[in-house]
Amino acid sequence: MPSLLTKYFPDLSARQRDQFALLDPLYAEWNARVNLISRKDFEHLQERHILHSLGIAKVVRFKKGSRIVDVGTGGGFPLVPLAIMFPQCTFHGIDGIGKKIAAVQGVIAGLGLTNCTAEQVRSEDHRQRYDAIVSRAVTTLPEFLRMTKHLVPKGEGRLFYLKGGELADELLPVKQRYRVHELSRVFEEDFFATKKVVEVEL
Repeated sequence: MPSLLTKYFPDLSARQRDQFALLDPLYAEWNARVNLISRKDFEHLQERHILHSLGIAKVVRFKKGSRIVDVGTGGGFPLVPLAIMFPQCTFHGIDGIGKKIAAVQGVIAGLGLTNCTAEQVRSEDHRQRYDAIVSRAVTTLPEFLRMTKHLVPKGEGRLFYLKGGELADELLPVKQRYRVHELSRVFEEDFFATKKVVEVEL
């Protein structure tokens, strides 16, 4: 079990530890078939992809039975780490690129995750409803909100958006109430110096 995860999440169950330990070999296998993560970046899988995804788990505890969609899931981040972290919730990842979804489905099957699914579909064409949206910097926040507003009943859900860098200008047009969580306050690694979770009331 990677020490970086137990450092910040010491209360993981034995099953969660086993599943997180499987991520490295599973992603190595699928990354060889489909370029999900660059070779250079793959060396930092634990920090830059898994732990980064779990930054959301540091700002919210999803209620049991919650339904969460990861829009633009790509290689399955934050989808897969969050599905491991919250086994009592249901996660669905969507992305327009079929080969990435096929790889994510392979990772899900390899982990034996029963609370997580993935589908090739654009967010504008997806018609399910959810309690929350998660995503990792697909586009600017105002554009992302426009693309996904139909996925959560108005006034009933939240978005947790992983972003980096300076956000002041990008947040100016956002009319919804939001809060910016600095991940540098919870993770001490240099990678998280400018990383944030933007929480938006939908």
